[in-house]
Amino acid sequence: MYRVFGALDELVAIVEEARGVPMTAGCIVPRGDVLDLLDDVREAIPSELDDAQDVLDHRDKLVNDARDSAEQTVSAASAEAESTITNAREDADRMLRDAKAQADRMVAEAKAHAEQLVGDAQAEADRTVQNGQREFEAMTARARTEANRLIESGNAAYERAVSEGVEEQQRLVSQSEVVHAAQAEANRVIDGAHAESERLRNECDQYVDAKLAEFEEFLNGTLRSVHRGRQRLRDAGPAPQFAAEERAARRR
Repeated sequence: MYRVFGALDELVAIVEEARGVPMTAGCIVPRGDVLDLLDDVREAIPSELDDAQDVLDHRDKLVNDARDSAEQTVSAASAEAESTITNAREDADRMLRDAKAQADRMVAEAKAHAEQLVGDAQAEADRTVQNGQREFEAMTARARTEANRLIESGNAAYERAVSEGVEEQQRLVSQSEVVHAAQAEANRVIDGAHAESERLRNECDQYVDAKLAEFEEFLNGTLRSVHRGRQRLRDAGPAPQFAAEERAARRR
């Protein structure tokens, strides 16, 4: 039926787009294309429609034959015409009933076939839905099992990571305490070294100052001795006393 509709749409398009004949309502259409489309329509029409059309054509033929016979009978004789008309009507009714019965039978068969097809399709759909439901339940169960396994594995990994983190934290804390203790000890040693250095420097300064003081005293004594010696030389004092003072100054 899709081919029929498609061919009809193309015929309509050809007629609408056909070039018109001047001064008339007619148009020029391509005969080959139209005939090809009509052949497609004829081939696409279902055979059941053709059979139904044959039945209708046969009925019309019978009715026309009966009418022709009745008209001939009326022209021959009115009585025979009445009888022939009656018989013809009865034959026509009988044939009409037969045609209607045949048409009803064909419709019933078509309906039964359609119902059977619908029932088969419904059964197939139900079976497909049931299979899909079972597959969905199986997949859901597998997914739930896998999810539970992953959750348990994640919890175990989390607990293991937390435990390792706590141990690492404790280790780092202990190392930090050792580092703090070492730092405090280093600071103490450095402070002690600074104090000892300051003490030694002070002692060294005191020792040097004492030595310088002694040397200053020695120099002062030497200068005094030299001054006295020079003074005595100028005064021409006795030499032995100068020598004794010189020796005493040197001893000091």
